[in-house]
Amino acid sequence: MKQAISPKSILIKQAKIVDPSSPFHGQSADILIENGKISRIGQLGKQEADQTLDQQGLQVSPGWMDIFSNFGDPGYEFRETLETGAAAAAAGGYTDVMVIPNTNPTIHNKAGVEYIVHKTAILPVTIHPIGAITRGAEGKELAEMYDMKASGAVAFSDGTKSIQSAGLLVKALQYVKAFKGILIQLPDDHSINPQGLMNESVVSTRLGLPGKPGMAEELIVARDIELAQYAGSRIHFTGISTARSLQYIREAKKNGLDVTCSVTPYHLFFCEDDLKDYDTNLKVNPPLRSMADRQALRDGIADGTIDCIASHHLPHEYDSKVLEFEYAKFGMAGLETTFAVLNTIIPGITAERIVELLSTNPRKLFGLTTSGIKEGSDCKLTIFDNSSSWTVKPSDLRSKSKNNPFVNRELKGKVIGIVNNNRATINQPA
Repeated sequence: MKQAISPKSILIKQAKIVDPSSPFHGQSADILIENGKISRIGQLGKQEADQTLDQQGLQVSPGWMDIFSNFGDPGYEFRETLETGAAAAAAGGYTDVMVIPNTNPTIHNKAGVEYIVHKTAILPVTIHPIGAITRGAEGKELAEMYDMKASGAVAFSDGTKSIQSAGLLVKALQYVKAFKGILIQLPDDHSINPQGLMNESVVSTRLGLPGKPGMAEELIVARDIELAQYAGSRIHFTGISTARSLQYIREAKKNGLDVTCSVTPYHLFFCEDDLKDYDTNLKVNPPLRSMADRQALRDGIADGTIDCIASHHLPHEYDSKVLEFEYAKFGMAGLETTFAVLNTIIPGITAERIVELLSTNPRKLFGLTTSGIKEGSDCKLTIFDNSSSWTVKPSDLRSKSKNNPFVNRELKGKVIGIVNNNRATINQPA
Protein backbone atom coordinates (compact mmCIF):
# COMPACT_ATOMS: atom_id res chain seq x y z
CA MET A 1 0.00 0.00 0.00
CA LYS A 2 1.13 3.52 -0.72
CA GLN A 3 1.82 5.64 2.32
CA ALA A 4 2.25 9.41 2.46
CA ILE A 5 3.72 10.65 5.71
CA SER A 6 5.44 13.78 6.97
CA PRO A 7 7.85 12.61 9.67
CA LYS A 8 10.49 14.80 11.20
CA SER A 9 13.24 12.35 10.20
CA ILE A 10 13.61 9.73 7.46
CA LEU A 11 16.47 7.23 7.20
CA ILE A 12 17.29 5.46 3.95
CA LYS A 13 19.57 2.50 4.69
CA GLN A 14 22.39 1.36 2.41
CA ALA A 15 21.18 2.87 -0.84
CA LYS A 16 23.47 3.27 -3.84
CA ILE A 17 23.67 6.97 -4.68
CA VAL A 18 23.24 7.79 -8.38
CA ASP A 19 24.14 11.46 -8.73
CA PRO A 20 27.26 12.51 -10.67
CA SER A 21 27.20 15.89 -8.89
CA SER A 22 27.42 14.26 -5.47
CA PRO A 23 30.69 13.42 -3.70
CA PHE A 24 28.97 10.15 -2.76
CA HIS A 25 28.15 9.13 -6.35
CA GLY A 26 28.41 5.37 -6.83
CA GLN A 27 28.69 4.68 -3.10
CA SER A 28 26.25 2.75 -0.93
CA ALA A 29 25.45 4.76 2.16
CA ASP A 30 22.81 5.66 4.72
CA ILE A 31 20.99 8.95 4.16
CA LEU A 32 19.41 10.75 7.08
CA ILE A 33 16.78 13.37 6.25
CA GLU A 34 15.62 15.79 8.92
CA ASN A 35 13.01 18.50 8.42
CA GLY A 36 13.23 18.32 4.66
CA LYS A 37 17.02 18.50 4.42
CA ILE A 38 19.74 15.86 4.07
CA SER A 39 21.54 16.10 7.38
CA ARG A 40 23.99 13.18 7.21
CA ILE A 41 25.31 10.71 4.63
CA GLY A 42 27.55 7.77 5.49
CA GLN A 43 27.63 4.58 7.50
CA LEU A 44 25.27 5.64 10.25
CA GLY A 45 25.05 2.35 12.14
CA LYS A 46 22.12 2.20 14.55
CA GLN A 47 20.87 5.70 13.76
CA GLU A 48 17.19 6.01 14.62
CA ALA A 49 14.54 7.92 12.67
CA ASP A 50 10.77 8.33 12.57
CA GLN A 51 10.66 6.46 9.22
CA THR A 52 13.24 3.95 8.00
CA LEU A 53 13.56 2.43 4.51
CA ASP A 54 15.71 -0.67 4.65
CA GLN A 55 15.71 -3.25 1.86
CA GLN A 56 18.12 -4.74 -0.63
CA GLY A 57 18.77 -3.15 -4.00
CA LEU A 58 17.84 0.43 -3.14
CA GLN A 59 19.19 3.20 -5.34
CA VAL A 60 18.66 6.92 -4.76
CA SER A 61 18.88 9.80 -7.22
CA PRO A 62 17.81 13.44 -7.41
CA GLY A 63 14.04 13.56 -7.93
CA TRP A 64 12.78 12.72 -11.40
CA MET A 65 10.90 15.25 -13.49
CA ASP A 66 8.33 14.71 -16.24
CA ILE A 67 8.01 17.46 -18.83
CA PHE A 68 4.70 16.70 -20.57
CA SER A 69 1.64 15.48 -18.67
CA ASN A 70 -2.06 16.38 -18.73
CA PHE A 71 -3.79 16.43 -15.35
CA GLY A 72 -7.17 17.66 -16.65
CA ASP A 73 -7.80 20.30 -13.99
CA PRO A 74 -9.52 22.65 -14.64
CA GLY A 75 -12.37 21.35 -16.77
CA TYR A 76 -11.60 17.67 -17.29
CA GLU A 77 -11.46 16.38 -13.73
CA PHE A 78 -13.42 13.29 -14.79
CA ARG A 79 -10.22 12.16 -16.55
CA GLU A 80 -7.66 13.24 -13.96
CA THR A 81 -7.42 15.71 -11.11
CA LEU A 82 -4.32 17.45 -9.84
CA GLU A 83 -4.47 15.17 -6.79
CA THR A 84 -4.77 11.88 -8.71
CA GLY A 85 -2.19 13.04 -11.23
CA ALA A 86 0.23 13.79 -8.41
CA ALA A 87 -0.44 10.35 -6.92
CA ALA A 88 0.32 8.71 -10.27
CA ALA A 89 3.49 10.77 -10.58
CA ALA A 90 4.68 9.81 -7.10
CA ALA A 91 4.01 6.14 -7.87
CA GLY A 92 6.18 6.55 -10.97
CA GLY A 93 9.04 8.14 -9.04
CA TYR A 94 8.47 11.75 -10.06
CA THR A 95 8.98 14.57 -7.59
CA ASP A 96 8.20 17.18 -10.26
CA VAL A 97 5.77 17.26 -13.20
CA MET A 98 5.23 19.88 -15.89
CA VAL A 99 1.56 19.97 -16.91
CA ILE A 100 0.40 21.04 -20.36
CA PRO A 101 -2.17 23.84 -20.77
CA ASN A 102 -4.87 21.83 -22.62
CA THR A 103 -7.52 22.32 -19.97
CA ASN A 104 -10.85 24.16 -19.89
CA PRO A 105 -10.19 27.04 -19.65
CA THR A 106 -6.76 26.82 -21.27
CA ILE A 107 -3.81 27.85 -19.11
CA HIS A 108 -2.99 30.90 -21.22
CA ASN A 109 -2.79 33.77 -18.72
CA LYS A 110 -1.46 34.75 -15.32
CA ALA A 111 -4.61 33.65 -13.48
CA GLY A 112 -4.47 30.16 -14.98
CA VAL A 113 -0.84 29.67 -13.99
CA GLU A 114 -1.46 30.93 -10.47
CA TYR A 115 -4.42 28.57 -10.11
CA ILE A 116 -2.16 25.56 -10.75
CA VAL A 117 0.67 26.85 -8.55
CA HIS A 118 -1.53 27.63 -5.54
CA LYS A 119 -3.80 24.60 -5.77
CA THR A 120 -0.89 22.16 -5.88
CA ALA A 121 1.27 23.72 -3.16
CA ILE A 122 0.37 21.07 -0.59
CA LEU A 123 0.74 18.01 -2.84
CA PRO A 124 3.61 15.51 -2.41
CA VAL A 125 4.69 16.19 -6.02
CA THR A 126 5.66 19.68 -7.22
CA ILE A 127 3.50 20.68 -10.20
CA HIS A 128 4.90 23.18 -12.73
CA PRO A 129 2.48 24.76 -15.22
CA ILE A 130 3.35 25.09 -18.90
CA GLY A 131 1.72 28.23 -20.30
CA ALA A 132 0.06 28.19 -23.72
CA ILE A 133 1.93 29.90 -26.55
CA THR A 134 -1.33 31.15 -28.06
CA ARG A 135 -4.64 32.25 -26.58
CA GLY A 136 -6.85 29.23 -26.05
CA ALA A 137 -4.10 27.11 -27.66
CA GLU A 138 -5.86 27.97 -30.92
CA GLY A 139 -2.75 28.99 -32.85
CA LYS A 140 -4.05 32.44 -33.77
CA GLU A 141 -2.53 35.07 -31.47
CA LEU A 142 0.19 35.03 -28.84
CA ALA A 143 -0.77 34.59 -25.20
CA GLU A 144 0.59 36.59 -22.25
CA MET A 145 3.82 34.64 -21.95
CA TYR A 146 5.82 37.18 -19.97
CA ASP A 147 3.10 37.48 -17.30
CA MET A 148 2.83 33.69 -17.11
CA LYS A 149 6.59 33.34 -16.71
CA ALA A 150 6.51 35.81 -13.81
CA SER A 151 3.70 33.80 -12.18
CA GLY A 152 5.46 30.43 -12.37
CA ALA A 153 5.20 29.01 -15.91
CA VAL A 154 8.41 27.07 -16.62
CA ALA A 155 7.94 26.73 -20.40
CA PHE A 156 5.44 27.45 -23.15
CA SER A 157 3.59 25.10 -25.46
CA ASP A 158 0.20 24.60 -27.03
CA GLY A 159 0.50 21.07 -25.68
CA THR A 160 -1.24 18.50 -27.83
CA LYS A 161 -1.89 21.16 -30.49
CA SER A 162 1.07 21.84 -32.76
CA ILE A 163 1.70 25.44 -33.83
CA GLN A 164 0.91 25.51 -37.56
CA SER A 165 1.82 29.09 -38.49
CA ALA A 166 5.54 29.64 -39.11
CA GLY A 167 5.09 33.39 -38.73
CA LEU A 168 3.40 33.03 -35.37
CA LEU A 169 5.97 30.56 -34.07
CA VAL A 170 8.94 32.73 -35.03
CA LYS A 171 7.32 35.65 -33.19
CA ALA A 172 6.92 33.44 -30.13
CA LEU A 173 10.57 32.34 -30.37
CA GLN A 174 11.70 35.96 -30.54
CA TYR A 175 9.40 36.96 -27.67
CA VAL A 176 10.61 34.34 -25.19
CA LYS A 177 14.26 34.97 -26.05
CA ALA A 178 14.07 38.20 -24.04
CA PHE A 179 13.65 36.25 -20.79
CA LYS A 180 15.48 33.06 -21.84
CA GLY A 181 12.22 31.13 -22.19
CA ILE A 182 11.81 27.86 -24.05
CA LEU A 183 9.04 26.59 -26.33
CA ILE A 184 7.90 22.97 -26.49
CA GLN A 185 6.52 21.79 -29.82
CA LEU A 186 4.69 18.53 -30.56
CA PRO A 187 5.49 18.38 -34.30
CA ASP A 188 2.48 17.61 -36.49
CA ASP A 189 1.45 19.24 -39.77
CA HIS A 190 -2.33 19.20 -39.50
CA SER A 191 -2.79 19.68 -43.23
CA ILE A 192 -1.28 16.30 -44.08
CA ASN A 193 -4.02 13.68 -43.79
CA PRO A 194 -5.62 14.99 -40.59
CA GLN A 195 -7.91 11.93 -40.58
CA GLY A 196 -4.95 9.60 -40.06
CA LEU A 197 -5.36 7.15 -37.19
CA MET A 198 -1.96 5.41 -37.30
CA ASN A 199 1.32 5.44 -39.20
CA GLU A 200 0.88 5.37 -42.97
CA SER A 201 2.41 2.13 -44.25
CA VAL A 202 1.65 -1.35 -45.51
CA VAL A 203 0.46 -2.13 -41.99
CA SER A 204 -2.21 0.62 -42.04
CA THR A 205 -3.39 -0.64 -45.43
CA ARG A 206 -3.59 -4.20 -44.11
CA LEU A 207 -5.55 -3.07 -41.05
CA GLY A 208 -7.86 -0.87 -43.11
CA LEU A 209 -7.06 2.27 -41.10
CA PRO A 210 -6.28 5.69 -42.61
CA GLY A 211 -2.61 6.51 -42.16
CA LYS A 212 -0.61 9.60 -41.26
CA PRO A 213 2.86 9.69 -42.81
CA GLY A 214 6.01 10.48 -40.88
CA MET A 215 6.42 13.44 -43.22
CA ALA A 216 3.74 15.30 -41.23
CA GLU A 217 6.10 15.31 -38.26
CA GLU A 218 9.35 15.74 -40.15
CA LEU A 219 8.27 18.84 -42.06
CA ILE A 220 7.45 20.66 -38.82
CA VAL A 221 10.73 19.58 -37.21
CA ALA A 222 12.77 20.80 -40.20
CA ARG A 223 10.81 24.06 -40.39
CA ASP A 224 11.03 24.82 -36.68
CA ILE A 225 14.78 24.18 -36.57
CA GLU A 226 15.15 26.85 -39.26
CA LEU A 227 12.88 29.22 -37.31
CA ALA A 228 14.82 28.65 -34.08
CA GLN A 229 18.07 29.37 -35.91
CA TYR A 230 16.63 32.55 -37.41
CA ALA A 231 15.33 33.76 -34.03
CA GLY A 232 18.42 32.64 -32.10
CA SER A 233 16.05 31.09 -29.58
CA ARG A 234 15.38 27.79 -27.83
CA ILE A 235 12.98 25.05 -28.90
CA HIS A 236 12.31 21.57 -27.53
CA PHE A 237 10.62 18.90 -29.64
CA THR A 238 8.64 16.28 -27.75
CA GLY A 239 7.11 13.03 -28.96
CA ILE A 240 9.73 12.55 -31.69
CA SER A 241 8.83 9.32 -33.47
CA THR A 242 10.76 8.96 -36.76
CA ALA A 243 14.36 8.34 -37.69
CA ARG A 244 14.43 11.34 -40.03
CA SER A 245 13.14 13.73 -37.35
CA LEU A 246 15.87 12.51 -35.05
CA GLN A 247 18.48 13.02 -37.76
CA TYR A 248 17.35 16.62 -38.32
CA ILE A 249 17.75 17.26 -34.58
CA ARG A 250 21.13 15.52 -34.48
CA GLU A 251 22.41 17.75 -37.29
CA ALA A 252 21.00 20.88 -35.63
CA LYS A 253 22.89 20.05 -32.44
CA LYS A 254 26.11 19.51 -34.39
CA ASN A 255 25.60 22.98 -35.87
CA GLY A 256 25.42 24.48 -32.39
CA LEU A 257 21.70 25.29 -32.34
CA ASP A 258 19.81 25.33 -29.04
CA VAL A 259 17.53 22.46 -30.08
CA THR A 260 16.62 19.57 -27.78
CA CYS A 261 14.19 16.67 -27.89
CA SER A 262 12.36 14.04 -25.87
CA VAL A 263 10.66 10.76 -26.71
CA THR A 264 7.83 8.88 -25.06
CA PRO A 265 8.32 5.51 -23.39
CA TYR A 266 5.66 3.98 -25.64
CA HIS A 267 7.44 4.97 -28.87
CA LEU A 268 10.46 3.09 -27.52
CA PHE A 269 8.42 0.02 -26.56
CA PHE A 270 5.76 -0.39 -29.25
CA CYS A 271 5.62 -0.05 -33.03
CA GLU A 272 2.86 -0.08 -35.64
CA ASP A 273 2.81 -3.89 -35.73
CA ASP A 274 1.40 -3.89 -32.19
CA LEU A 275 -1.85 -2.39 -33.51
CA LYS A 276 -2.92 -5.67 -35.10
CA ASP A 277 -5.48 -6.19 -32.32
CA TYR A 278 -6.81 -2.62 -32.63
CA ASP A 279 -5.92 -1.84 -29.00
CA THR A 280 -7.26 1.69 -28.53
CA ASN A 281 -4.76 2.29 -25.72
CA LEU A 282 -2.15 2.34 -28.49
CA LYS A 283 -3.94 5.06 -30.44
CA VAL A 284 -1.58 7.96 -29.87
CA ASN A 285 -0.33 11.09 -31.59
CA PRO A 286 2.29 11.06 -33.02
CA PRO A 287 1.37 7.49 -33.97
CA LEU A 288 3.46 4.41 -33.35
CA ARG A 289 5.87 4.13 -36.25
CA SER A 290 7.82 1.35 -37.98
CA MET A 291 10.23 -1.06 -36.33
CA ALA A 292 13.09 0.80 -38.03
CA ASP A 293 11.93 4.12 -36.56
CA ARG A 294 11.62 2.53 -33.13
CA GLN A 295 15.18 1.19 -33.37
CA ALA A 296 16.42 4.64 -34.42
CA LEU A 297 14.85 6.11 -31.26
CA ARG A 298 16.52 3.46 -29.12
CA ASP A 299 19.83 4.27 -30.81
CA GLY A 300 19.17 7.94 -30.05
CA ILE A 301 18.94 7.05 -26.36
CA ALA A 302 22.27 5.24 -26.59
CA ASP A 303 24.16 7.95 -28.48
CA GLY A 304 22.82 10.88 -26.43
CA THR A 305 20.85 12.63 -29.18
CA ILE A 306 17.66 12.26 -27.13
CA ASP A 307 17.84 14.56 -24.12
CA CYS A 308 15.04 13.23 -21.93
CA ILE A 309 11.97 11.04 -21.62
CA ALA A 310 8.51 12.64 -21.60
CA SER A 311 5.69 10.42 -20.37
CA HIS A 312 2.97 12.13 -22.47
CA HIS A 313 0.62 11.04 -19.71
CA LEU A 314 -2.78 11.65 -21.29
CA PRO A 315 -5.49 9.93 -19.24
CA HIS A 316 -8.94 9.29 -20.70
CA GLU A 317 -12.15 8.10 -19.13
CA TYR A 318 -13.42 4.59 -19.90
CA ASP A 319 -15.95 5.67 -22.54
CA SER A 320 -13.29 7.43 -24.62
CA LYS A 321 -11.19 4.30 -25.03
CA VAL A 322 -13.50 1.28 -24.89
CA LEU A 323 -15.06 1.69 -28.35
CA GLU A 324 -14.18 1.34 -32.01
CA PHE A 325 -10.61 2.37 -32.87
CA GLU A 326 -11.85 5.08 -35.23
CA TYR A 327 -13.73 6.90 -32.49
CA ALA A 328 -11.33 6.43 -29.56
CA LYS A 329 -9.42 9.45 -28.26
CA PHE A 330 -5.66 9.77 -28.78
CA GLY A 331 -3.33 9.19 -25.84
CA MET A 332 -2.43 6.87 -22.99
CA ALA A 333 -1.71 7.18 -19.30
CA GLY A 334 1.78 6.21 -18.26
CA LEU A 335 3.42 8.09 -15.40
CA GLU A 336 3.48 4.99 -13.19
CA THR A 337 5.28 2.83 -15.77
CA THR A 338 7.70 5.18 -17.59
CA PHE A 339 10.81 4.22 -15.63
CA ALA A 340 10.14 0.49 -15.82
CA VAL A 341 9.47 0.66 -19.57
CA LEU A 342 12.73 2.51 -20.19
CA ASN A 343 14.68 0.15 -17.96
CA THR A 344 13.12 -2.89 -19.65
CA ILE A 345 13.36 -1.96 -23.30
CA ILE A 346 16.90 -0.50 -23.59
CA PRO A 347 19.40 -3.36 -23.15
CA GLY A 348 22.21 -2.53 -20.79
CA ILE A 349 21.00 0.96 -19.93
CA THR A 350 22.74 2.15 -16.80
CA ALA A 351 21.18 3.76 -13.76
CA GLU A 352 23.30 6.82 -14.53
CA ARG A 353 21.79 7.19 -18.01
CA ILE A 354 18.28 6.69 -16.63
CA VAL A 355 18.83 9.44 -14.08
CA GLU A 356 20.24 11.68 -16.80
CA LEU A 357 17.11 11.15 -18.95
CA LEU A 358 14.59 11.44 -16.11
CA SER A 359 16.21 13.99 -13.81
CA THR A 360 19.44 15.75 -14.75
CA ASN A 361 18.66 16.77 -18.33
CA PRO A 362 15.03 17.87 -17.92
CA ARG A 363 15.96 19.94 -14.86
CA LYS A 364 18.84 21.56 -16.72
CA LEU A 365 16.69 22.29 -19.80
CA PHE A 366 13.90 23.96 -17.86
CA GLY A 367 15.95 25.66 -15.17
CA LEU A 368 14.82 23.53 -12.22
CA THR A 369 18.12 22.15 -10.98
CA THR A 370 18.49 20.69 -7.50
CA SER A 371 21.36 20.96 -5.04
CA GLY A 372 21.97 17.22 -5.38
CA ILE A 373 22.58 14.51 -2.84
CA LYS A 374 24.92 16.03 -0.31
CA GLU A 375 24.77 17.02 3.32
CA GLY A 376 22.82 20.21 3.95
CA SER A 377 20.90 20.21 0.68
CA ASP A 378 17.12 20.30 0.36
CA CYS A 379 15.70 16.83 -0.01
CA LYS A 380 14.16 15.95 -3.37
CA LEU A 381 14.83 12.26 -3.95
CA THR A 382 13.62 9.29 -5.97
CA ILE A 383 14.20 5.81 -4.52
CA PHE A 384 14.18 2.90 -6.97
CA ASP A 385 15.37 -0.62 -7.71
CA ASN A 386 16.36 -1.25 -11.33
CA SER A 387 16.91 -5.00 -10.92
CA SER A 388 13.57 -6.35 -9.69
CA SER A 389 10.77 -7.38 -12.04
CA TRP A 390 7.03 -6.93 -11.56
CA THR A 391 3.79 -7.42 -13.43
CA VAL A 392 1.76 -4.25 -13.75
CA LYS A 393 -1.67 -4.62 -12.16
CA PRO A 394 -4.60 -2.18 -12.22
CA SER A 395 -4.12 -1.75 -8.47
CA ASP A 396 -0.63 -0.33 -9.15
CA LEU A 397 -2.12 2.58 -11.10
CA ARG A 398 -2.92 5.71 -9.09
CA SER A 399 -4.20 7.67 -12.07
CA LYS A 400 -7.95 8.27 -12.17
CA SER A 401 -7.98 6.79 -15.69
CA LYS A 402 -6.66 3.33 -16.52
CA ASN A 403 -5.85 3.60 -20.24
CA ASN A 404 -2.39 2.14 -19.74
CA PRO A 405 -1.36 -0.61 -22.23
CA PHE A 406 1.32 -1.95 -19.90
CA VAL A 407 -1.24 -3.49 -17.53
CA ASN A 408 -0.55 -7.25 -17.20
CA ARG A 409 2.91 -6.89 -18.78
CA GLU A 410 6.05 -7.85 -16.91
CA LEU A 411 8.52 -4.99 -16.59
CA LYS A 412 11.93 -4.70 -14.99
CA GLY A 413 12.57 -1.91 -12.50
CA LYS A 414 10.46 -0.82 -9.58
CA VAL A 415 10.00 2.60 -8.02
CA ILE A 416 10.10 2.38 -4.23
CA GLY A 417 9.01 5.94 -3.55
CA ILE A 418 9.93 9.60 -3.37
CA VAL A 419 10.89 12.12 -0.72
CA ASN A 420 9.76 15.65 -1.56
CA ASN A 421 8.28 18.64 0.26
CA ASN A 422 9.34 17.09 3.59
CA ARG A 423 7.15 14.08 2.86
CA ALA A 424 7.90 10.44 2.04
CA THR A 425 5.54 8.75 -0.40
CA ILE A 426 6.27 5.02 -0.45
CA ASN A 427 4.87 2.51 -2.95
CA GLN A 428 5.52 -0.60 -0.95
CA PRO A 429 6.51 -1.55 2.57
CA ALA A 430 10.23 -1.25 3.15
